[in-house]
Amino acid sequence: MKDFYLQSKDEVLKEFKASPNGLSSGEAKERLAKYGENALVEGKKKTFFQVFLDQFKDLMVIILIIAALISAFTGDAESTIVIIAVLILNAVLGTVQHVKAEKSLESLKSLSSPSAKVLRDGQKVEIDSKKLVPGDVLVLEAGDLVTADGRILDNFSLQVNESSLTGESTNIDKADMNFDQERPLGDRLNMVYSSSLVTYGRANVLVTGTGMSTEIGKIAKLMNDTKEKKTPLQQSLDKFSSKLAAAILLICLVVFGLQIWRGQPLMDALLFAVALAVAAIPEALSSIVTIVQAMGTQKMAKQHAIIKNLAAVESLGSVSVIASDKTGTLTQNKMTVQDIYIGGEVLQPNELRLDNQLHRYLLYDVVLNNDSRLQANGKGIGDPTEYALLEMYRQVPGIDMGDDQIALSEDDLRDFLDRQEEVPFDSDRKLMSTKHLIHTVPTIFTKGAVDVLLDRCVSYRIGDEIKPMTAEAKQQILDQNQVFSENGLRVLAFAYKESDEELNLDAENGLIFIGLISEMDPPRPESVVAVAQAKKAGIKTVMITGDHKVTAVAIAKKIGIFAEGDLAVTGLELDAMSDKELDDKIEKISVYARVSPENKIRIVDAWQRKGKIVSMTGDGVNDAPALKKADIGVAMGITGTEVSKDASSMILADDNFATIIKAVANGRTVYENIKNAVMYLLSGNLSAIITVLFASIAGLPVPFMAVQLLFINLVTDSLPALAIGMEPGANDILNRPPRDPKEGILNKQMVTMQGALIAVSVIAAFLIGLKTSSAVACTMAFSTLTFARLLHGFNCRSEHSIFKIGFKNNWYSLAAFVAGSLLLGLILFVPSLHSLFTVTPLAGGQVGMIALLAFLPTVVIQAVKVIREKN
Repeated sequence: MKDFYLQSKDEVLKEFKASPNGLSSGEAKERLAKYGENALVEGKKKTFFQVFLDQFKDLMVIILIIAALISAFTGDAESTIVIIAVLILNAVLGTVQHVKAEKSLESLKSLSSPSAKVLRDGQKVEIDSKKLVPGDVLVLEAGDLVTADGRILDNFSLQVNESSLTGESTNIDKADMNFDQERPLGDRLNMVYSSSLVTYGRANVLVTGTGMSTEIGKIAKLMNDTKEKKTPLQQSLDKFSSKLAAAILLICLVVFGLQIWRGQPLMDALLFAVALAVAAIPEALSSIVTIVQAMGTQKMAKQHAIIKNLAAVESLGSVSVIASDKTGTLTQNKMTVQDIYIGGEVLQPNELRLDNQLHRYLLYDVVLNNDSRLQANGKGIGDPTEYALLEMYRQVPGIDMGDDQIALSEDDLRDFLDRQEEVPFDSDRKLMSTKHLIHTVPTIFTKGAVDVLLDRCVSYRIGDEIKPMTAEAKQQILDQNQVFSENGLRVLAFAYKESDEELNLDAENGLIFIGLISEMDPPRPESVVAVAQAKKAGIKTVMITGDHKVTAVAIAKKIGIFAEGDLAVTGLELDAMSDKELDDKIEKISVYARVSPENKIRIVDAWQRKGKIVSMTGDGVNDAPALKKADIGVAMGITGTEVSKDASSMILADDNFATIIKAVANGRTVYENIKNAVMYLLSGNLSAIITVLFASIAGLPVPFMAVQLLFINLVTDSLPALAIGMEPGANDILNRPPRDPKEGILNKQMVTMQGALIAVSVIAAFLIGLKTSSAVACTMAFSTLTFARLLHGFNCRSEHSIFKIGFKNNWYSLAAFVAGSLLLGLILFVPSLHSLFTVTPLAGGQVGMIALLAFLPTVVIQAVKVIREKN
């Protein structure tokens, strides 16, 4: 894609063999055939059926399928039905999670207007925007959506809002001018880009790019090429699952071979292997993880963080870098008057006085020489810079009249001192003037860019005295303007003169300087606290913005992002860096200004190369590829485009950076709970594996039926695991550093120790039952394992003892224990369920022994925790 902004308009016309009068219908038809329609190309997506089949590619799922086939072959219909039902349920859940339609490109397409005005055959005609071709002359007017990229040919005070591409909400004054060096997209004033909105003026533009050749097309290509990363938990579980599946296959083969070697019939050996596979595989694991994540999303939604991708919940817990957009996220996305320079001093808006004539003339200029309005609800209509001035006027105290203060509203003031003549704002002139009758004296008020307005001022006013503008006085004003600018403030200058001459361009001379008003989009108060919290939590916050470097650094300093020794770079400076240079400097760079979509992806990628989990925030189309590339893409719910929302994992309903930090705290809690739930499930499964292996090596009967193990894994295990997922977060959760994403999800020593303790009790129950019969032994082993695992749910709630955490903050754990115990009681004491679960009636002493043996592992584990806490 050529940089047409670096060419003159004559060179661009020559390049496209075009004329300022547009193409002929015949030429347009030929070019449409050559370049194709002005539309975005969509990447290939998997079908629903392909996604569904993908759910069965997991090795553990394949082992369960084999187990189901063996059960069917041996005539065990109940086990076969249960296993198949579990597999289908998990596949459906996985498919629903995966098939959240990739709407990003559809949203990008929706930015295209259905029609466009062009010059064809020398006439202005309206056509379908899909039929636009390079070389067309596009006619733009206020209110139009720009439907292709183009070089300005004729400009009439054109202003364009490019926020969807640059992320900055301020309108851009376009100009027919030439550039001789590279510039970021936001500074290419002689170009317009597809998806921008014309807010003022008009222009004729030569179309230089359509469809995928536009800047928004480049973003669409980035979206197609960018693959979503798996979350740290997904990576941990995938690694764990593959190791577990390989171990299960190996152990099952060893056990099967051992049974055959001992002379067991083939079917019995197969049943033993199936029982071991079912015991080893945590069937409910994926469902539990999904449900715990879903519960986390509900909690976050109440705090204005809407999670689109469940897997993103726990990723938040390991975020170590937050790359945040400036406008609207860290700032209020609302221009606000800061400091006022008048009469040689710097004042706040509430320090202005209507009974001070100099102040009053500034306020006249602010209100009367202004085209914006404030609605009754306080919402501004017009240019944000202008209605910020009206909001400032409302802060000025009225004239003190004893017990009352008299103040005119801006509408009353405009009615009282109505506008007689005007010269509208012009982007080339950078001035606006209006004429009014002030105390019967015709007065012209002018506002505009400081450097331009100062050159037209012949005097300045201090109090009631008007003095000639000397070089020294002018330098003093310029010095103050420099101070404002270095603090990231946008500055307007104000002047007036008393004159009854006709108001035209020549009348904007011989002015009296009144003062300067500085504005900025101020930081959100809560952003300062949130950035400090992030720092305490070991998270680095960096600012990525389309704004200028000086403004960005000033805001970053106020918020606490930019500290002494930090670096700020522009998109062009970033382009000039090699990957090695960026890797060397990245931990010192806190601010990125005037960046492109490619820059944003590169920044995210560089942090990820360092092994960091990156959260990226944004609201524009230009942010979408980086949002998709980041581990956690965070879009703005209020100001965000549909494209950015679709590309993200999380949406901030309140557009507030502080909400991200709350979400990080929740994410850390969710991960802790998932980690504890996984430990609970796997330590329980390990106890079953040890028991089955013991029976195999000792030459004893199968201690469990496959249907019994499925009942434990899917029903009685699920309830305590879900209760563990409801555990509230620790008070110090944000005082800990982010967890290492390479860190495994399991504490292997704890899982092994706890699993072995439960296995000892279950083996003891099995051996006691064998003294009566194999059926009683199987029933006692099943009952002890079930009850011990229900009790084990209390052990896995926290690393602390139950005496320290108590039950009050998680009644779900008690409810899960009671519900699971009732289900076990039904199976043991309702005769009609005996055959379904292959259990036999037990004597009272045997039931008591089951309870005693089941309690022992929990007593030991809690005793160890109490001793550790005391030490």
